[in-house]
Amino acid sequence: MQRDVSSCNTYNYGDALYWDARYVQDALSFDWYQRYSSLRPFVRSFVPTSSRVLMVGCGNSLMSEDMVKDGYENIMNVDISSVAIEMMRTKYASVPQLKYLQMDVRDMSYFSDDSFDTVIDKGTLDSLMCGNDAPLSATRMLGEVSRLMKPGGTYFLITYGDPKVRMPHLTRSAYNWKISLYIIPRPGFKKPGSCSSSSEKSCLEAIPMTSEGMLPHDYVLEDPDSHFIYICNKMDEEVSQLPSYPLMEDVL
Repeated sequence: MQRDVSSCNTYNYGDALYWDARYVQDALSFDWYQRYSSLRPFVRSFVPTSSRVLMVGCGNSLMSEDMVKDGYENIMNVDISSVAIEMMRTKYASVPQLKYLQMDVRDMSYFSDDSFDTVIDKGTLDSLMCGNDAPLSATRMLGEVSRLMKPGGTYFLITYGDPKVRMPHLTRSAYNWKISLYIIPRPGFKKPGSCSSSSEKSCLEAIPMTSEGMLPHDYVLEDPDSHFIYICNKMDEEVSQLPSYPLMEDVL
């Protein structure tokens, strides 16, 4: 079976050794995909400032720092790289709203069930989809994310994966997630009608998906390298199960 190779290269992004070496070589702060300033309208719409937030695959991103500056009070940051975690733990030792733990997102048994109101993932699922045993890694991570989310909680996923390659993983019946999709162009993309201060409202409108969980056949991306934002809300157990979609060979 093929992996989701939409944004992969020859590196094993699921390997702690790769990330440790990378952070030793380059300790400068770096935000994958989008900075908080671009994501803020979505975060403020779906994540109350009082939420207990889990930031998976935090790396050395400024996202959590920016969220604290914006009023967020409790953010637990985890990453597979001990180098990154030690770096960030030292940097933010005087910021009580931020905590850091070295952890593999495929096994977060350190935390009990229903521990978090919100889980934010900016590229971590994508990294696992580029690693070895990608489908199994994705299932383990998403199972842990679902376990840790409180009923009514939100998994906030920012990814390069369009619905064809992400919805089959996100719609497993065990998660019981109600999913909304938003699309924003990559930072710096310039085109009339793209997401800017004058058209921000249009980017905050959910994209209607087909009954199969796909983009409408006539939907055209303004930016071919857009980022997809999936807002996955964990439904209460008594709510009827939502549809799931089969994992086809070309999306694994």
